Amino acid sequence: MSEAATPDTSATPDESAPSEARAREASAPDATPEGAKHAKGAETPALSPRSARAAWSWARAVDPLIFCGLFGAYLAALVGTAHTLGYARDEGFYFHAAGTYGRWFEQLLSNPSRALSPNVIDRFWQENREHPALMKSLFWLSQYSLDGRWFSERGTSLRFPAMVISSLGVATTFAFGRRCVGRAGGIVAALAFALMPQVFYHSHLACFDMPIASFWLFVAYAYYRSTQARGWPWAIAAAVLYGLALETKHNAWYLPPALVAHLLAAGFPAFVRRLRARRSSATAPRTAGPPTAGLPTAGLPTAGLPTAGPPPAGLPTEGRPGLFRGFGRWLLRGPLALALMVSIGPLVFYALWPWIWRDTWARLAWYFEFHWQHVYYNMEFLGRTYFEPPFPLTYAPLMTLATVPLITLVLAACGVVVALAAMVRGVRTESHVPLAASPSLRAQASLLPDSWSFGVLWAACLVLSYSPWLLPTTPIFGGTKHWLNAYPFLALFAGWGFAALLRVLRDALALGGPLRLAAPWVLGACTMVGPLAMTWHSHPWGLTAYTPLVGGAPGAATLGLNRSFWGYTTGSVTGYLNDVAARGARVFLHDTALDSFRMLQKDRRLRSDLKPWGAVAGSSVALYHHEQHMSRVEHMIWVDYGTTSPSQVATFDGVPMVWVYLRPSAPAKEPKPPPPKATSPEPPPPEPPSPEPPSP
Repeated sequence: MSEAATPDTSATPDESAPSEARAREASAPDATPEGAKHAKGAETPALSPRSARAAWSWARAVDPLIFCGLFGAYLAALVGTAHTLGYARDEGFYFHAAGTYGRWFEQLLSNPSRALSPNVIDRFWQENREHPALMKSLFWLSQYSLDGRWFSERGTSLRFPAMVISSLGVATTFAFGRRCVGRAGGIVAALAFALMPQVFYHSHLACFDMPIASFWLFVAYAYYRSTQARGWPWAIAAAVLYGLALETKHNAWYLPPALVAHLLAAGFPAFVRRLRARRSSATAPRTAGPPTAGLPTAGLPTAGLPTAGPPPAGLPTEGRPGLFRGFGRWLLRGPLALALMVSIGPLVFYALWPWIWRDTWARLAWYFEFHWQHVYYNMEFLGRTYFEPPFPLTYAPLMTLATVPLITLVLAACGVVVALAAMVRGVRTESHVPLAASPSLRAQASLLPDSWSFGVLWAACLVLSYSPWLLPTTPIFGGTKHWLNAYPFLALFAGWGFAALLRVLRDALALGGPLRLAAPWVLGACTMVGPLAMTWHSHPWGLTAYTPLVGGAPGAATLGLNRSFWGYTTGSVTGYLNDVAARGARVFLHDTALDSFRMLQKDRRLRSDLKPWGAVAGSSVALYHHEQHMSRVEHMIWVDYGTTSPSQVATFDGVPMVWVYLRPSAPAKEPKPPPPKATSPEPPPPEPPSPEPPSP
């Protein structure tokens, strides 16, 4: 296996190794197990035992500091930019549901017996029952605890739980990458995930898409840790986290197949060893001689085997105790986590959603049916608006190419190549190591299981995240948000690719000394500066952020890719509305949800006297959020307002995003002529003389 893919051993060091060697290993620039040996022929200065212990302690403290630093920095960036981002349509629905659940929690504290009665539970929890309750409950708890204390804007306090979970997702990406591909690769993986414009946008929202993406990662990481030595606490953690994932969004349904695929693939190397052992046992000639203690040697190759001792690694042990020990080790590695997920996960899901406490099976069936037969919403793709299936199978891959920074995709592709190469080398090594080889030689083949393990796990999670869009009947509304759970694993492959490129660069340039220490920072900055600039520039237009691969936002608009949805861009014209709208003006909201508009007013970002209006007729100000299938709404505004000229257009990189129309004032009546000046009246003209009567 390649060095970049060598699992991290600094977290669980070999206690038999000299402390000086372990200190050099853990403090190496990329923190791979052989990180101190990159410079061929370079001599590492000797460390005193005291210095070695200090270096080892510092190395063990670095990773938690990086984890906390990534979490804190991303959370600060989200909170610091939230006030300029409008509220999405779905957020308004969840704000309302959170308030409804909050009233039930308040009643639970004041009158538990009444709150737990079936009728009361149904009255409060039927609100937004198409989604589980965890995140909406956290939204209310955050607003109840932090509004007016930590945050001056209520909307930010409601968004805060999703921001925290999203930031933990970024930090956990580092932890996963650090354990598998080294410290430098872990940092780049975390940054690659955080600095996707669409991820940054969705991380702000009081919605479920980034939380479920993070929970996918949490469960996969805990499951992976459970497959290692002393992993049973992680198996319990994986089960609890999976229950929370179920309670977050229905995307959790198709996570277990990825873990099952990993479990089967992870056992493949051991299966190959047992198969080779069986074939070798069947074909090798029997030899005479004293048997090895505890192992019949008849029919087995004996070259290199000691005359007494345990059987070589990979061979099945005879006898019931060995069988039970082997079964116990297998059970404690992967299946235990899956078994606990199946048993504990649904219990957590049930306990945290009062709506299903009664009529459980009927309500779960309705919940499943709602999402399995989800209504089709409109979505523009390559100049055509799709209203119903069949939907294009190219939607997910092309939207990924158009929205994920190209350098991240290139690094991920490099990571996939490195993973495949490492697995091929591992299989080749496994196939060439004799079954009777010495332990040191067999240790070379032990690299296969771990690289195979996390490589297959990442690939399975990545593929399963995209799998629903391999069907032409899967709705494509929502843009990229429905496969956000794939992006942490895409970023982990990018970190793997970065670690491999870093090793190649060091070896090719024979870097040593300060240059060797600076290489990860320089190469990392070169790779991440582009995603950082794109992500920062995209705010607050995250859904309109397209990469230079398609020409940015202008190129995407020309290609006919969706500009925006959810009506969140109202937040970008609040200043204009505050300045020009008449007092008490009625504002036609178009695609902005009523509760989202009212939250802008509660945050004092929008004047409280403005009245939300649901129709063009009767409004004095009209908003129009551009989508191809909504052009008829703009035509209605033209007809009703008698003008085709918006008074304000908010743009992103020159692409019109949201229009503001003001109803023209009624034409003023012509003023009456001023009265004549007061002067002495002229004498009236003399009356004409009456005609004389005709003469007789």
